[in-house]
Amino acid sequence: MGFEAPLWRGITVFRVASLLYAAVHVVRNHDLLARPWVAAAVLAVMAAWTFAAARAHRRPGVDRDALLAADLTVAFGCLAATAAAVEPGYLRMAPALTTTWFGGAVLTAAVVRGPGWAVAAALGHGAVDAAVRLALGLTLTAAVARGVVLLLLAGYAVGVMAAYAAAAERRFARAVELEARTRERERLARSIHDSVLQVLAMVQRRGTDLGGEAAELGRLAGEQEARLRGLVGMGAEAADPDAPDGAAAADLRPVLSAHAGARVTVSTPATPVPLPPEAVREIDAAVRAALANVERHCPEETRVWLLVEDEADAVTVTVRDDGPGMDPGRPDAAAAEGRLGLAQSVRGRLRDLGGTALITTAPGEGTEIELRLPR
Repeated sequence: MGFEAPLWRGITVFRVASLLYAAVHVVRNHDLLARPWVAAAVLAVMAAWTFAAARAHRRPGVDRDALLAADLTVAFGCLAATAAAVEPGYLRMAPALTTTWFGGAVLTAAVVRGPGWAVAAALGHGAVDAAVRLALGLTLTAAVARGVVLLLLAGYAVGVMAAYAAAAERRFARAVELEARTRERERLARSIHDSVLQVLAMVQRRGTDLGGEAAELGRLAGEQEARLRGLVGMGAEAADPDAPDGAAAADLRPVLSAHAGARVTVSTPATPVPLPPEAVREIDAAVRAALANVERHCPEETRVWLLVEDEADAVTVTVRDDGPGMDPGRPDAAAAEGRLGLAQSVRGRLRDLGGTALITTAPGEGTEIELRLPR
């Protein structure tokens, strides 16, 4: 139950104290009761619900909305029953039968549904209290307004506090999860570094020294080493504990760093580049498509530079190669021919995210693809 457990205990203590306060008023003014048995029944219902609500809120997985509906029904019912239980003189000497016990329902509404519901319950109390007094032929006094104001203040304050506490608890849970993932990643990274990465580095060095087919094997080993180093350090799927609720951020840097290799140089900012996880996945897919295009259409010695820029209003990812390039109109012509690699895999993804993809190329000058996503 987290932070809510002490709140429910506090509300239960409040109900018990308010129930005793209501009983004292009934006993002190018993001679002003029109139907003592109705007053006794109201107190019995209040006591039973105090006990039942205290037990119910301790159960995990309980439907709190249903409990709130029952709570408000009981509270308003007991308040309205005052009209049938007392004589007009009772309300001149004491408050309604529920006295401050009604505040338990307002506080429950604040915790379960927020300050808006607490305000509505407090205003509802004022309306029913006024109706009871008018039904008994009494004039409305400042006591009715004071009761509503106190309930409004208490309900709104508890509702705001509960909302902030819930948000803080969620952020703390995400921070704990992130720390656990980071420690596990570090443990795996140490293990991989002591075995796989060292072997790949050795294969790269020996292959380069031997030349021929071994050199190609060494180049592939170097690419896999660079990608593996990026993977063991990545944490893009970890939630940012400072992100707004429902919008956990992912760091773009480690995802794109995994593309580093013998032919691909990746440059990223020193600080995280937070984006929605869906945006990170789509940008990564667009970059993969651009790199695949280089793999298919450029010579083996073609180099690729992948640059990530985090600006105040946008994130820009640039994929540039020193390949043979192509005619500037070729991407559009390929799309018209039904070859949708750049059109759909790159431009389409950025368009769906609300961004743009600008392709700059010319024969003999390589190709540059700029992916820009506004924040």
